[in-house]
Amino acid sequence: MRFPGRRCGAAFSLFLLGACATFTLEAPPLRVRRLRCEYLVNPLGLDVERPRLSWVLEGGGRGRFQRAFRILVASNPSILDRDEGDLWDSGKVLSARSLNVPYAGKPLLPRRRSWWKVRVWDESGRPSPWSRTAWWETGLLGRAEEALAWIGDGRPGPRKEKEFYDEDPAPLFRREFFLPSEPVRARLYITGLGYYEARLNGKKVGRRVLDPAWTSYGKRVFYSVFDVKPLLGKGWNCLGALLGNGWYNPLPMRMWGWLNLRDHLVTGRPRLAARLYVECADGETVSLGTDGKWKTAPGPILKNNVYLGEVYDARREVPGWDKPGFDDRGWSPAVSVSGPGGRLQAQAQPPIVPRGEIPPRSVTEVRPGIFIFDMGINFAGWARLRVKGPRGTRVRLRFGELLHSDGTLNVLTSTCGQIKPNRKGPWKYAPVPACQSDTYILKGGGMETFVPRFTFHGFRYVEVTGFPGRPGLENIRGIRLAAAVKEAGSFSCSNELFNRIHRMCRNTFLNNLFGVQSDCPTRERFGWGGDPVSSSGAFIFNFDMASFYEKVVRDFADAARPSGGLTDTAPYVGIDLGGLGGGTGAIGWQFTHPWLQYQLYRFYGDRGILAEQLETTKRLVDFLGSKSKGGVIEKGISDHESLDPKPAALTGTAFHFAHASLLARFARILGREDAAGRYASRTEEIREVFRARFLNPETGILGAGTQACQAFSLFFGLVPSAVRSAAAEAMVRAVVADHQGRLATGMFGTWMLLHELSRAGRADVAFQLVNQRTFPGWGYMLERGATALWEHWAFSDDTFSHDHPMFGSVDAWFYQWLGGIQPHPEAEGMDDLVLRPQAVGDLKWVKARYDGAR
Repeated sequence: MRFPGRRCGAAFSLFLLGACATFTLEAPPLRVRRLRCEYLVNPLGLDVERPRLSWVLEGGGRGRFQRAFRILVASNPSILDRDEGDLWDSGKVLSARSLNVPYAGKPLLPRRRSWWKVRVWDESGRPSPWSRTAWWETGLLGRAEEALAWIGDGRPGPRKEKEFYDEDPAPLFRREFFLPSEPVRARLYITGLGYYEARLNGKKVGRRVLDPAWTSYGKRVFYSVFDVKPLLGKGWNCLGALLGNGWYNPLPMRMWGWLNLRDHLVTGRPRLAARLYVECADGETVSLGTDGKWKTAPGPILKNNVYLGEVYDARREVPGWDKPGFDDRGWSPAVSVSGPGGRLQAQAQPPIVPRGEIPPRSVTEVRPGIFIFDMGINFAGWARLRVKGPRGTRVRLRFGELLHSDGTLNVLTSTCGQIKPNRKGPWKYAPVPACQSDTYILKGGGMETFVPRFTFHGFRYVEVTGFPGRPGLENIRGIRLAAAVKEAGSFSCSNELFNRIHRMCRNTFLNNLFGVQSDCPTRERFGWGGDPVSSSGAFIFNFDMASFYEKVVRDFADAARPSGGLTDTAPYVGIDLGGLGGGTGAIGWQFTHPWLQYQLYRFYGDRGILAEQLETTKRLVDFLGSKSKGGVIEKGISDHESLDPKPAALTGTAFHFAHASLLARFARILGREDAAGRYASRTEEIREVFRARFLNPETGILGAGTQACQAFSLFFGLVPSAVRSAAAEAMVRAVVADHQGRLATGMFGTWMLLHELSRAGRADVAFQLVNQRTFPGWGYMLERGATALWEHWAFSDDTFSHDHPMFGSVDAWFYQWLGGIQPHPEAEGMDDLVLRPQAVGDLKWVKARYDGAR
């Protein structure tokens, strides 16, 4: 079923909502709901001069669509109440557009709130009621460098590598200030590198943790904006902050024996930049920035590292340090320091926040004094410790995904960069194994609670040693952390194995949303490019990924090499596995840049990212062309973790074609006809070269005829229409005959194989692949006790991660082929929708829901 969306705005969703209603000649007027600005509801702090406005239409009946709209934007809500807009009145605009309509009013000023509302006219020309009023508030709008000065504690960094592993207490900063009357409006603009926690009058500011999101600090640094009026009062107040190392001050560990992050990241000592603006009832405005009037002292966090965890000495706590009236005469003045070089901008990506608590399932004493807590699920976040004991007692928590056969903790799949006893490498001063752990030193005198601040862990099991007495289930609690992405979809069906796979996928996805879409939340934590290529569709069906994936696209643009090629990881950490020279990554990993742009366009109607990134995409495609041999790319990682031999030249050339094809499409969408024609011609040249090199037109076999060879070629449209049927039949044979109905594909091939089998009318074969409980497959993972996806089809107790999203593409298959919800390939913000559910296997029912941008 197709819905012609080029003219009908939200007609398809209205149909879905109203299809079962009794049809009437006079349907009620449309209603405007869910106003969003830059994908956000009432965003506080936007560094965008022309914010994009979107809304959703609701109404009964069939064939409903928006014929026109009118937007009002005002500097005061009372003006909107008169149906006027002093900042912008768009007038009645004949357009079905309801996504990302750019603001076109008076220039916006920093730190100002704008209120807006919208009404639409339906297919019959009838106006809707006005929507409810929404608002957005600008951030510092390009003036952040003027407002936010950087300060530090003045301590020198280590001179020798060994000194990086010494105690280096996380610094505390404080500044008292006086408000002459009650505050009526107050905003805090703040960032800290690597991480910070803001405090105001003894309370934590906001819910954000591990803030700001990781970026290439030499290009961009995010700041956050908080409404802090409820935390302030007349008289003396105190603003404070703690700083952690994060990705700005990593340890010089030799991951895999060679990778020192400090050689590739912009690094330095922790530093803080903040500005507080308070408007008081008497009309006075108080402005407080970071400068030499701040005081600093070491805090109780003795060590902190994103991989190794924290050491916290409660005996060194400083009660009252973040409250007014504290005696800070022994504290040192903060010193002015330079920033990391990147442009300061407000963070639009959803922040990392606590997303619920997880109680342990059991606790077992596996050896005297060694206790193992089983949390029942592999997740990412923290463990909260409650303990009572003598002063100076050291309780250590270690974290892992597995247990050894004797019930003790196995840390080997989650050890940073394979730094472990059974691997060779110049580890120098790094701990071996470099495992995740936290240590808490008691102050004594009652029940104490410890939660780390500047680290996170991926784990199912917690090993507790040094506990005074015997801990119970109440002494450990898991705290799940992840980006605050909103729920977008749900799936369930009559096949309980599929439901379990779906839950395992969702869990894995959340575990890898920590500022970047990571490969795993344990040993690497990097923003690898390959994983979003295969799994972004599944992420999008489950969560609103619009602003998150915009940030990922920009991360890869920030990491672009001088040649125009892109990297394996963004932010770039110095890895170039299977790359094309000059620090560039494997071609399938570079593909995440154009592919995520395509996903943002077809799911969210994001034309802006296409225009913003067009030159970067052109430089990328030109770079790939310069590295090809007549269009063929011979080198690459290919179908990563495939069980079949990897067809590097076929997959490399297919990705080359896909890069050029998407660029031609983007140029056409943007009206850049010269570029569209030029890259369309290049696309056809690569297609012809591909067919000449890899296609047997008599048999439909591509390359070696493996599952991946056939799926790649069909998925990217490289097979002539006259041969598609034969190629699809060969793909089915590669599954049924060559592998007895089992998978042999890797991260890309699995995604494409399920899709192409279903598209060819063989969803029954795809169903058989997913419904397996034996090796290889998702059911096999579950049979072996998995609660998150593995990195490798085979079970690993030493090397491969047990929390990897790259095989999560199966969850998109659930939505798109069992539920049948598919954006058309030419869709803009899902304005063209295909409903194509597949009744296959033993399925009796399927319930799939996707709450899209429209």
